[in-house]
Amino acid sequence: MISAPAQGAAPVWVSIEGINGVGKTSAARAVTAQLGERCLLLDELTDSRGTVLHGRIITALSEHGDPFLRAGHPVAETLALLALQIGKAERLSERDLTGVEVILEDRGVDSVAVYQAAILRSANPDSTPEAVASHIRCGFRRWRRLPDMTILLTDDPKECARRFADRIGRALTPADLHLLNEIDTLYRKVAADDPDYVQLDVAGMSQQWTAGAVGEIVAALLDRRTARAS
Repeated sequence: MISAPAQGAAPVWVSIEGINGVGKTSAARAVTAQLGERCLLLDELTDSRGTVLHGRIITALSEHGDPFLRAGHPVAETLALLALQIGKAERLSERDLTGVEVILEDRGVDSVAVYQAAILRSANPDSTPEAVASHIRCGFRRWRRLPDMTILLTDDPKECARRFADRIGRALTPADLHLLNEIDTLYRKVAADDPDYVQLDVAGMSQQWTAGAVGEIVAALLDRRTARAS
């Protein structure tokens, strides 16, 4: 049972993170369907296409067919993806959020921080990926609200890679698989050091179970906020 938020309170912001193929998009959509109008889903940036600015940028980054949006200019790509995350929040500020209790984000700034830190590592051998990810996250705080909670879904990277390859219709290269493993490791390190992270191991679990577990975490967050306000 999800309690009603305190009157006038801003919606809680929850970001769902994890490597490709872990099942976060399915979980986010299922929880959104369960909550109905009380939940606003912010789709993953890579789902953007078309003629609007953010769609054109994603299309440009995708045109080489790289599964991680690598187009050969990792610093510029990092800045572009961060700008898209800021633009997401700017567009949200123009919306009427009356009745919305939860903003559920399918990938947020930490996707940019973690993925790009792993990608940038080869160009910055003197910096650890943890340091690069932290630098990206800290700089972002100036421009956009960070989530109240981040739910990290984890699974066997090999199984995630298989599902990801099935989804994009082609096999991942050994270099792609190595990068995905590095991203998984970095996500787990970030989660271990951040009290606003909740790590949920979904290995061997169904999509229905995963969605239910994510929904319970969101419900508990809302209940805690309501209890503090009362």
